[in-house]
Amino acid sequence: MARHRLVGGRVLDIEVLPAALPLLRARILGRRLTRTDLAAAVGRALEAAGAPAGAAAGLVLADDATLAELNTAHMGHEGATDVLSFPLLPPGSFPPHPGGPPPDGAGPAFILPPRARPQLGEIVVSVERAVAQAREGRGGWTGGTAWAPADELLLLATHGVLHLCGWDHADPVEGAAMRALEAELLGDAGRPVPSTP
Repeated sequence: MARHRLVGGRVLDIEVLPAALPLLRARILGRRLTRTDLAAAVGRALEAAGAPAGAAAGLVLADDATLAELNTAHMGHEGATDVLSFPLLPPGSFPPHPGGPPPDGAGPAFILPPRARPQLGEIVVSVERAVAQAREGRGGWTGGTAWAPADELLLLATHGVLHLCGWDHADPVEGAAMRALEAELLGDAGRPVPSTP
């Protein structure tokens, strides 16, 4: 596991599961993508979503089998998915955004010891699914974008962060705002933006 320091005193722990390691080492992502690139994308998304300064999050790079197991156990859905987020704070703990819930001011559900970091939760991304979706033209928001797998992986990490910070795309207004913010974050990083619905 590698710890990365982010904007606002936040930290990100990135863990690469053994099943995902060969995918990352095979250079099949279409361009060089480092853990630092992923950390920077996550940091930009945490800042944009108003995550508390000094907070910590985790990013796990996994495979389809891991995501399928988590999807069944925690979401009640069969089969693999591309990204899952496991937030520890309620959505109202973050600044308001279009279509989202009003802030509840609750903050952390418990008192933290001095100098302890608030924990935001974990994001788990299937590198295997990111590669397949990008290469088969099933990437992006609509499943209709063909681009480098590295860009799909950056989108999925960014998307997972926004879910961690209380964003959802079930509501059309919130979904459109979420896609717009993801596009802005990818564009700010000099990355391509997927086609819109």
